[in-house]
This record gives sequence, structure tokens and C-alpha cells, in this order.
Amino acid sequence: MTQDPTIYLTLALSGLAGLGMIIAAGLSGWRGWLALKQQELDAHHAPETVPAMPTAASRIEIADLKERIRKLEAIAAGVDL
Repeated sequence: MTQDPTIYLTLALSGLAGLGMIIAAGLSGWRGWLALKQQELDAHHAPETVPAMPTAASRIEIADLKERIRKLEAIAAGVDL
């Protein structure tokens, strides 16, 4: 067997590159987790806001959705409309 230094150098650089990628992915995940926890804390400590009055369009949309739910429930129950 020959002692070829390029094999060892290639293996060392490949291992270092792989370790660097793993560390970069872990750091990215850690930063994402910290951002998520910061958003949770901000949402928990945010002052409560008064909900805005629903617009006519949103009330019509909600009524339409309720009607669709009633129809689907009737279909599920086997009632003929």
C-alpha cells in the first residue's frame, strides 16, 4: 500500500466540509427556533386589540359558508333538500 497524501487530504477536506454543512444547518434551525419563540412571547405579551366591526362582505361570506355547512350536514344525514 502506498501512502498517498492526496487521499488523506481529500478525506480531511471532505469531512471538514460535511461538518461545516451540518453546523450551518444546525445554526439555521437554532435561529429559526429562537425566532419562533420570540414570536410566541410577543404574541403572548401583546396588548389585546378590539376586534374591528365585520364588513358587509365578510358577513355575507360567513352566511354563505354557514349555508354550505348546513347543506353538507343535510347530505351527510341523508336528508333530501
